[in-house]
Amino acid sequence: MPRFLSSRPDSRLIPLPWELPLAEWPTSQLVALPRGISRHVVRFIKVGNSVYAAKEVIEDMALHEFRLLSELHRAGTPAVEPLAVVTGRLNALGEPLDSVLVTRHLQFSLPYRSLFAQGVRPETVSRLLDAMVLLLARLHLVGFMWRDVSLSNVLFLRDAGEFAAYLVDAETGELHPRLTDGQRAHDLEIATVNLYGEFCDLEAGRLMDSSLDPQRLVDSILTRYSELWAELTGVEEFADTEAFRIEKRVRRLNALGFDVAELAIDTSASGNRIRIEPKVVDAGHHTRRLLRLTGLDVEENQARRVLSDLDTFRARQGSNNADEPVIAHLWLTQCFQPVVEAVPKELRGKREAAQVYHEVLDYRWYASQREHREVPLLEATHGYIHDVLSELPDEKIAAAPGVIDSRELANPYDPSQGFADDDEGPAPVDPWEDVGDAEAPAPSGFLDIAALRARQQGRP
Repeated sequence: MPRFLSSRPDSRLIPLPWELPLAEWPTSQLVALPRGISRHVVRFIKVGNSVYAAKEVIEDMALHEFRLLSELHRAGTPAVEPLAVVTGRLNALGEPLDSVLVTRHLQFSLPYRSLFAQGVRPETVSRLLDAMVLLLARLHLVGFMWRDVSLSNVLFLRDAGEFAAYLVDAETGELHPRLTDGQRAHDLEIATVNLYGEFCDLEAGRLMDSSLDPQRLVDSILTRYSELWAELTGVEEFADTEAFRIEKRVRRLNALGFDVAELAIDTSASGNRIRIEPKVVDAGHHTRRLLRLTGLDVEENQARRVLSDLDTFRARQGSNNADEPVIAHLWLTQCFQPVVEAVPKELRGKREAAQVYHEVLDYRWYASQREHREVPLLEATHGYIHDVLSELPDEKIAAAPGVIDSRELANPYDPSQGFADDDEGPAPVDPWEDVGDAEAPAPSGFLDIAALRARQQGRP
């Protein structure tokens, strides 16, 4: 009987066929979702209405990643939620199987290759990099050294015209009380190398706009990160006559979505110079405000857009002096809910509810400009559903399972097996998991997987 280590137990997982390697699980218990090529065996399993990602990996690494993801989840960092580690697995012959890390599937999320396969504009690539850099900065703020920064280890959610990036692979990571400048620089160096390779791969597959240069894109990562980190943690000094800059700094941090726990404020001996150093504690400034007012749990930019619409609603109601929670309830029942409920059931897998509302607001604005009148919200909603939403791909569950980059996979549940029309050779081999060549030395800087596996099985 396998053992379950779980933070949020789901008893429905227990009867699943854990005695089988994940690669041999029946498709009746799997669901095909868009994801990239993985160096591990990964399957999406459906239990009732819940979808989980299951990754087969040796026990030490599974437990390590489970604990890291648990810590990040408790800290409110954008990362997939770990659910369980299944250990002590034996096959029908009594032979040990690798452990399985189970995480909750992030609905409406997409791997980067799926986004590029749909066609992205140069400005969209810039927004993806912004999301990636923001994720890296947030991880560094909590002391997480990633050590494997890449687009492949991230899932993206649409966030009101921007993107939100979520960490999905933490097996190489480390948590420290505080990162040194050298540790952060190491992550940035890895990021530039890995992303350059990924962009070159996209370029070779003609999935990236020809105006984009992979080298310039990765060079911009350093600039983006440095500017963001300086804003989040930098020390600022100014004259005492410019004390208003203290509030401006806090407002800029709030605009980036971060709350400030405290400001270290020092004055010079003469009293004519002020030095401030912010302590940024958490992202999600607008998200938390919206959750408090309406109960809606959405991404940061979605929350910012919704709050702006809520403020407009209050002004139109002439209720600037009314209690904010009262106005929020009216907005929720008169604006948000009617829009969301107008979406037909068969189309609700295309966009998350808050994203639908954001896109309806955009559609309404353009329709009003085009028709030289103020288009009512519900009229705009029906127009958006007919003109836009109905034509969009399904992002909740893969609309065309088994298709990546317009090519059919050999196995829609296992992208690692390559494409059906690929005659270039055998399926990709994972050096981390392949034990056929036990004499091959481990690459420098990587864990010795063979040694870990031998230790796990009690071999010298």
